[in-house]
Amino acid sequence: MVAPSHQMFAIAPAQGKPSLSRAQARLLSGKARWLHAAAEAGLDVIPTIVITRAAWDALLAERKAGTDTLRKVWVTTLFKLVRPGTNPPELVVRTSAPRHISGLLPARTGIAAPSEALEAVDPARALGRAINGAFASYGSTPSGWASEAEREARDSQIVIVQATVTGRLERFLTRDTVTGRLGPVAMPGESLPDLPANTQDLIRTVDAVSGQHMACLVAIERGRASFVSARPVQVSAGAQLEAAVERVDAKVWTSAEAVRRFNPAQLPQLLHPRLTEEHRATAIASGLGVSPGAASGEIVFTPDDAARCRARGRHCILVVMETGPGDIEGMKAATGFVTARGGMTSHAAVVARITGKPCVAGLRSLQIDTENGICRLGEHTLAAGERITIDGSEGDIYAGALPLSRPHIGGALSRLLDWADDSRTISVRTNAETIEAARTALSFGAEGIGLARSEHMFFSGDRMRALRRLILSENEQDRATALEGLVDYQAADYATLFQTMQNKPVTVRLFDPPLHEFLPRSEDDIDDTARGLGLSLKALKARLQRLAEVNPMLGHRGVRLVITYPEILAMQVRALVAGVEAAMDNQDLPVNLEIMVPFVTSAREVAWVKSRIMDIAGNAGVFQRGANLSIGAMIELPRACLRAGDIARDVDFISFGTNDLTQTTYGISRDDAPAFLATYHRRALYDVDPFVTVDQRGVGELIAIAIERGRAVNPHLKVGICGEHAGETNSLRFFSGLDIDYVSCSPYRVPVARMVLAQADAAN
Repeated sequence: MVAPSHQMFAIAPAQGKPSLSRAQARLLSGKARWLHAAAEAGLDVIPTIVITRAAWDALLAERKAGTDTLRKVWVTTLFKLVRPGTNPPELVVRTSAPRHISGLLPARTGIAAPSEALEAVDPARALGRAINGAFASYGSTPSGWASEAEREARDSQIVIVQATVTGRLERFLTRDTVTGRLGPVAMPGESLPDLPANTQDLIRTVDAVSGQHMACLVAIERGRASFVSARPVQVSAGAQLEAAVERVDAKVWTSAEAVRRFNPAQLPQLLHPRLTEEHRATAIASGLGVSPGAASGEIVFTPDDAARCRARGRHCILVVMETGPGDIEGMKAATGFVTARGGMTSHAAVVARITGKPCVAGLRSLQIDTENGICRLGEHTLAAGERITIDGSEGDIYAGALPLSRPHIGGALSRLLDWADDSRTISVRTNAETIEAARTALSFGAEGIGLARSEHMFFSGDRMRALRRLILSENEQDRATALEGLVDYQAADYATLFQTMQNKPVTVRLFDPPLHEFLPRSEDDIDDTARGLGLSLKALKARLQRLAEVNPMLGHRGVRLVITYPEILAMQVRALVAGVEAAMDNQDLPVNLEIMVPFVTSAREVAWVKSRIMDIAGNAGVFQRGANLSIGAMIELPRACLRAGDIARDVDFISFGTNDLTQTTYGISRDDAPAFLATYHRRALYDVDPFVTVDQRGVGELIAIAIERGRAVNPHLKVGICGEHAGETNSLRFFSGLDIDYVSCSPYRVPVARMVLAQADAAN
């Protein structure tokens, strides 16, 4: 800990260069750090000193005690603001926070210099009042529950005291807020002032140290500019990106420094349209932002209306209570989605992130009256055809069409991500099962597919009917008939997917449909399904009644489905083998197929499924000709984590499905959670939404236990993370500290994962 006497010092003395210890340099933040860097570089800086809250509190305590040891140090420090041969100047007091804090006190100017030593620490005099006010604006005193780190951070808050400037004050930006070009650039709404030549050195120094676009204040006198203050300005991610790359080209930063300093949370701004800074509208409703980006379009209430709207060349927003697999064609047609139910891992959210479209979910105030073609959002009533704008990053909905910015995808982003890959050790794969999603992910640098959900390949009309025919089959013969059609569909899909990915690994998850998600729900859908399958309406409803489950997310799904219906497993493996054979006939590179068994609870389940896979695929000629086959388990239940050592003996890899693992660890339905999680957050019962940011202490500990036990019996075990957490920044930082080989996330989250994992590796 730095002694209070060393927590008051000059960062830009009136004479000579500053001389700080390493401990003192670490105390600097915000404008104090930039002023010190300029002074250390020999540039003209208005004389400036700093004092920490701990030192100021110690000064005040000493004053009450009647001693003067610290006061002598403080007075000596104040004299470093006085230029040789001049009288003490009037003073300016400023805050200097590491980041913007609402309510910080603006600069106090025109403060008379203390006339004697006691006045320098007198809270009733101008200087003391200004310093007290500056520290008070940082916020209230920590409560008795505050941690040691919180108390230390408060004690380290700093205030700067400067000599009042002489000369002309001018403002400018260090970089262009749109292009990122190095300035000087005029402040918004102002013209660029006439600046001396030495301003350019100041700009380069401040830019290199801050790594941000800065608004600088300088005093101009006798043809030279003296640095007074600076503050960061908010600019687009595109401008930050271009600036970062330009700093590397100018050899101000290394490529590794550019990676370390770039904020990964800004990447979605580069990949998706978003609201422009100029929009001044007030949101008419707010829900959960579950897929980033912004979109405008006409309101439609059904997937069919979305398809018709798109066919006419118009953009639309699909507004529904919730979506299911049967809605996929309409979802492809829509520009964005709004749902009343669901959260981060709902069907709408997952499809939105795969396709790169914005989505607002969990909009509890939404009521839809399809008969009259209207919806109600709180106090607002909107009709079909009216235009709205949705912000899937923030979860806000606006009336009308607001201006949107275009995505910024160019050479600078590719260069930054390539630099990130230089220091990254954990691979980044994607969750994809369509060619469009796979190609998108490859363009973003995906190194394979970590999760291809085989049931998602049946989202189109004819395929959905085939899948429903299978699910609704009442005997083995009916299932065999339904399966024949499915083999042809899947074999062709797999072949194209394998060819698209070349020899990159492709992990195909066996059927894992909670059956209720794929069955018709509305009366119209039930009627259409009955006609398509050649069943009477009464017969279909009777079958649906028999298939109904009380808790389908914990019911007849995953490995349980292929154990009870082995013919489904046989169909899938035959389709996979046929797909590998077709792909190998059209390419020289070997296919790397990984078959993943979902929702397992025991090693015996895995062994049973593995033996049947090998019965079909083990002797397939294509695997003798260079194609590779691995078999693994998806770990998404607490028992599977605890018994991972047993499971690891029978598999080549394990991959954690963190969506279901969170759901089953917490005992919370991910689709129903938004109804009460907001209350938990307001009452500080949960720090984060566990479906957005992985719960490190519960779910994270289960993952760590499973990895340790799995690797203990199988040192060559490959380990991956394939839940939606694998694309979220804080979760990725946690995963980077585990002994894993890869993460797998939605295509548009691949760049985020590449950047965060590179930064984590560099930090470690």
